Parts: sequence; C-alpha cells; structure tokens
Amino acid sequence: MINLLIGLVAGMFGGLVGLGGGVIMIPLMVGVLKLTQHQAHGTSLVALVFTGIAGAITYSMKGSVDIVASALLAVTAIFTARFGAHFAHALPEWKLKKSFGGFLIFVSILLLLKPYLAQVAHPVTAGWAKVVVLMMTGVFTGFLSGMMGVGGGTIMVPAMILMAGMGQHVAQGSSLLAMIPAGAVGAHAHWKLGNVVTKLLLGLIPGIFIGTYVGGSLALILSEAVLRVIFAAVLIWTGVHYLRTPIPKVASATPCATRETQQIN
Repeated sequence: MINLLIGLVAGMFGGLVGLGGGVIMIPLMVGVLKLTQHQAHGTSLVALVFTGIAGAITYSMKGSVDIVASALLAVTAIFTARFGAHFAHALPEWKLKKSFGGFLIFVSILLLLKPYLAQVAHPVTAGWAKVVVLMMTGVFTGFLSGMMGVGGGTIMVPAMILMAGMGQHVAQGSSLLAMIPAGAVGAHAHWKLGNVVTKLLLGLIPGIFIGTYVGGSLALILSEAVLRVIFAAVLIWTGVHYLRTPIPKVASATPCATRETQQIN
C-alpha cells in the first residue's frame, strides 16, 4: 500500500507539471522505504518508463504530443542514458545525494520560472537547426536521466518551449513520450548494476499509471500555479536536506592524514 501511494503521488505531480515524478519518488523511497540512494535512482527509473507510457497516452488523446520531436529527443538520449547510469553507480552515496540535492534545487528554479519561459523564448522553429537543438537536448537529457533516476522532463520541456517554439502542453506530452525509450535504456543499465528493487514495482507501477492519468488530465483543464509553487518549495526544502549530507570522515581525510593514521596503527 505504501508503494502504491508513493507511485500515486509521484504520478500525479509528474502528469500535472510535465515531469516524470522521480524527484518525488526518490526522496520518498530513501526516507520511507529506506532504500540506498543508488537503489532509489535505479528503481525510480524503471517505474518512470511506465509514467512515460501513461502520460504520453493521456496527452496524445488530447492531441498534445509531437511524435517527430519526441523521436529526435529519444534518438540521442538512448545512447547517453546508459553512461549516466554507470556514472551514478560509480559515485559514493554521499556524493550522489549531494548531486541529487543540487538537481532538486535546479528543478525548483525552473518550475518557478515556468510561466515566464514563453516570454523570453527565441525559438528555432524550422529546418535543421531545430533538429540539432532537439537532438542535443536529448544528449544531455539522457545522461541526466540515467544519473539522477528521473525522466528528464525538467530539461526537455523548457528546451522545447524556449528553443523549439512548442506550446506548454505539447512540450509536456512530447517529453513524456521521449522518456519511454531513454528511460528504458537507463533502467536496464541500473538493473544490470543491481540498483533495482523489483518487489517495489508491483505497487509503484499501478500507482504511477493512475496518478499520471489524473495529473495529466488535470493539467489540461486546471491552472497549476499554486501547486507548482508548493511543489517547488517542497523540492527546495528536500534539496537543501540532501545538500547537507555529511561527508564521511574517510572521504574527507587528506592523503597525508591517512598515511599518518596508518603509521600510528
């Protein structure tokens, strides 16, 4: 039941603001389910594949998905997602936590700036320039997705609005579709590295399907301004908590101090 509720909450916020929901799932899995940071990232990414499926279906039913844009994003993201997963696996847990904390604050800033993105946009709306913009966005998004265990909508949605001239709802729907193949590649890499707790997926996935459908539907008929501000505040608080993760004494010791300790012993 706890897994179902975590998936439901993550799916609702993901569908509502155009994110995969990993920024909600990961802190809950670490704090409530007591997973390691690496396990939370891997398990989240597997679950987010289903967020993409449910969200893309919901948005496509409203005609808010650009299939070509999604394909261009995904074609490069599938290559870099694997590298992101391996990079995260190689980091000590305290470094991964601090990196995730910084990422949460970055997400919060983007959410707060969301209403003003269209006003400062200088889109490349046609030709090869637009293709290059989308594919380069996919390169960065894929790595970030594999490393942070998130869908990548944080980067994809602003990029599509600012540089590709897409509307908010179409950008959100297209990002959800693009995260399916990219997330699947990153999830497979985490699976092979042992970072996926499979028994949790039985509860997370149904919750994500239901929550994403509800959130995606509400996003098309409601103003999410208040929820967006509350969501950003929660993420900032969580991000600061992660950034305050203590550095282990062994990791913080200088080489000189370490040698002296060894000599004493």
